[in-house]
Parts: sequence; structure tokens; C-alpha cells
Amino acid sequence: MEKKHMTRGAGALALVAGLAISVIGNPAHAALSGQALVNTKCAICHEAKADNRWARISESRRTPEGWDMTTARMTFAHGVKLTSEERGAIVKYLSDTYGLAPDETAGHRYIIEREPSVVEHPTSKLVGETCARCHSYGRIAVQRRTEDDWRRLVHFHVGQFPVIEIQQNGRDRNWFEIATGDAVKELGKLYGFESASWTKWKAQKHADASGTWRLVGDRPGVGAYEGTATVTKTGDDNYSVDMVMRYENGSTESLKGSAIVYTGHEWRATLKQGEREIHQVFSLGTSGNELSGRWFEANNDSIGGTLRAVRADKGAPASVLSVQPTMIRAGTSATLAINGVGLNGEIDLGAGVKVAKIVERSPERIVAQVEVAKNAASSAHNVKVGSASGAGLLKLYKQIDYVKIFPEYPMARVGGNGGTLPKVPAQMEAIAWSAGPDGKPGTADDIRLGAVPASWSVDNMNKTAAELQDAKFAGRIQSSGLFLPSDAGPNPERRFGTNNAGELKVTATVKDDTRTVKASTPLIVTVQRWNDPPVR
Repeated sequence: MEKKHMTRGAGALALVAGLAISVIGNPAHAALSGQALVNTKCAICHEAKADNRWARISESRRTPEGWDMTTARMTFAHGVKLTSEERGAIVKYLSDTYGLAPDETAGHRYIIEREPSVVEHPTSKLVGETCARCHSYGRIAVQRRTEDDWRRLVHFHVGQFPVIEIQQNGRDRNWFEIATGDAVKELGKLYGFESASWTKWKAQKHADASGTWRLVGDRPGVGAYEGTATVTKTGDDNYSVDMVMRYENGSTESLKGSAIVYTGHEWRATLKQGEREIHQVFSLGTSGNELSGRWFEANNDSIGGTLRAVRADKGAPASVLSVQPTMIRAGTSATLAINGVGLNGEIDLGAGVKVAKIVERSPERIVAQVEVAKNAASSAHNVKVGSASGAGLLKLYKQIDYVKIFPEYPMARVGGNGGTLPKVPAQMEAIAWSAGPDGKPGTADDIRLGAVPASWSVDNMNKTAAELQDAKFAGRIQSSGLFLPSDAGPNPERRFGTNNAGELKVTATVKDDTRTVKASTPLIVTVQRWNDPPVR
């Protein structure tokens, strides 16, 4: 996610960015009473009201990261003294009491999952132009407030950031009048405090996440994986986690750690995989029977992957979760792995696909030799095994019609070189597409085939980049599509001694039988992000 950010004292910002993840997902605070702490630590300034409500606090709802940012700000801006355990207990209580229902975060989970290089499309043009010039629109959309509290937030912004009108380029209009008037009304309408889904969610009994889970996912640059997880309850909403991820390339990763569930569905876990620490930001959904979201390296959130898991305990509904590979060319044979739960019964891969031989079979995984008819049309097939099914998982194709690079607008950041901030790499992958039944690329019936191996190259994006030799100085790209930026700091070897930032063009070259298919995308290599809160 790339947006401009308001800047303040570096120490305060480091506190917000550095402590939030260490509190979210840390089970050490489980024994403390968050409600009692709010009454003793927060009610000094936030007037206590009837029914365990407090001024301002009880007029907004947020994600765990949102409440942790607020709690952190209370410590450095207002001098509230909190231990890490106390802070965690307050965040847990507020997230459970004033959180968001699963459907309220569904459209903007990218912002809390820290998905890199997302291009936003604001729901409201007015709110986007008024608020999302300084931070992401997603940051707004994962909050709920009363209209009065949205208005107070505008006043807070002006008091806290006196140059906000100039910084967000708002002097071409009556910015403050719009922000406290029409924009606030729009915010109250779109993201108001009261909602039917939250009322229903509060009344619902929330699921116990303990048990055995079957999981699948994808890590860009490495590939697809499948595996299992054992989740054991260690306290109220606290769990230990043992996970195994087996990649399509033959490698295996084992992870162990702990998790907390906030608001009945917000799963936050910290796991160790060897010497590497991994954070998971998932949702249990409305049923509590499925986990989905993104995981990423603790100190490098641009590197990570997606995960989907379903319960695999006795009595769990049968389901097909994934196939490996996702794409098979017409007129060829392949070894196909089907991953899921309750895979018992006849295998049906759709017209034109024949199961020639079963190589391996269990209720969780089937490996089979399959043959695809020469005249099979480019299409997405449902995969069925007995009562289990997965929609559109297997793609048949005659040829790769075009390739796209994802993310479509990647960004990397220089760093390191003795500085306080590490480099931020950009992981890219080449995704193959079929033009679909109409044969025209870029239309609604196109079929996303999946990630394919590519040869990667980097060049200057434009004339200015060539003159400054950006491709020489900004960094290098690995065979996996991982771009590693150069060191931070002025470079005396460059013209004007400028930093190692640059405007680059990345090209992926894909071999498709006897053909070659290419795709290119801009890659911006920029400077460090000094203001990096948990919700950007």
C-alpha cells in the first residue's frame, strides 16, 4: 500500500510502528482484566458512563491494530503508563467489545494484512479526496464511528497536524468546511457506529479455534503449498499452533507458535520457522470453520503468502481446496495433486480430462496421472471427489495468451547501510492468462491460469532514468522475481550524489512451448518509510 503519510516526531512514530505487532498476538496479557484497566487507566480522561461505557472510547469500533495504535498514542502523547501486558489486555478487551464483524472488514482486509503495493479504489470519492491523500482509504474503512466522533476526529487531525490542509493539497477548496460537513456526514453513513451485522455478531456464540486444520496457500516467488495445522487451546481465546507447509517444489516448512483470537474471528499469530519469525493476520469468518488471510515475515512484511484452511476434524464437511498444478495444456498428460478434506469417492475433473492412474490416495490428498484431450477448450473446471468439490480450480489451456506481473505497480525501498530501517524488497510473480472463449485478451471471460516460471530483467523506465543510470544503481532482481533494492544514503558515484532511488521497468519472459510471452511493469525504488504504523 502506497500513500503519503503525515509526519511527526520520529520517536513517537517508532513507538507506534515497533510495539504494535509485539502486543498483537502476544498471549502474556491473558490473565489481566482489560475492563478493569480501562476503568483505572483510561477513565481518568475518558468519562465513565453507565453500562461500562466511556466518552469517546464507546463511540468507535476498530480492528485490534486500530485499538493498539490508539493505546500506543495514549502512552506517548498523553503519558499513560502501561506495561506491555496491560496494553495487550486493554487492546483485547476493546477489540472484543468494540470491534468489527467479519463482513465489515471483508472489502479492506489488505490494509491489516499488509498486502504490498495495493492500488485503492475508494468507495466514496468525497472521502477519498478529503482523507485519503495522506493515508490509505483502507485505514478509514476498517473503523466505525458515530457521526459526532468522525467530526471530532477531523478536529483532532487539525490540532495534531496544523499543516494538514497544505500537506494534503486541500487549499483549492474550503477543506475544513468540507471535512467537518459533507465528508463527516458521508463517513457516518458509510462507516457509522451502529450496524445490523455488528449487533448480530455480538449476539453470536463465537467458535473455538482448537482442532486440526487442513491448509493450502501460495507464496509468491516460491509457489503453492499444502499442509496441516494443529491448534490447541491454552486459555480464553489463546492457542498454541503447530503447522507444516509442504511446497509444490518439494520443500517443507515447520512452524510453531501462539495465536490469539480477537472479536471472535480476528486471528493473530506469531510463529517461529527456524530462525525466522512469521506473523499471521487471518479471519475465522462467520462460521469459525475456515481461516483465511495473509502471513508475512515479522521484519519484512513485503515477503509472505496467502493461506486458506478448513477444519479437518472428524465430521468436518468434505471439501476440495486446491490442485497442483493449477493449469494443464490441452493434449498433454500431467501428475495432478488434489488437496482437501474428505476426499472419498469418484474423481470428476470435467469433460476432456481422464484419470489414467491413481498414484497416491488419502482423505486429504490424491495424486493422479491425468490426460487432457487434444481438443479440450480453454476453460476452468470444477474438481469433484465424491461429495467434495472445488469451483474452477483446474484450468485447461491451449496456449498462454498473455502474462501479467503481480503486483501490477510494485514498489521497493532502499535501506540498511548502517541506518535504522532495513531495505524493503519487492516480490513479483508472472501470472499466465488465457484469452477465454471469445479469444480476445482483456475481456471478462479471460481465465487466470496461474503463476508460471519466468526469466526476469530490469531496465530504466524512461529517458530521465536512463540519464541517471537508475538500472545500474537502484538494485537487482533475482531469478525468483524478488527485487532487492540498493543501500540507502547519498551515493557519490551517482550524478548529483543522489540516493539509490530509481524508476525501473521489470520484464518477465515466459516460455510457452515453442513461443515466448513477455510482460512488463513499472517498478519504483524509493526512500525509506519513516512513518509506518500497523494500519497505514
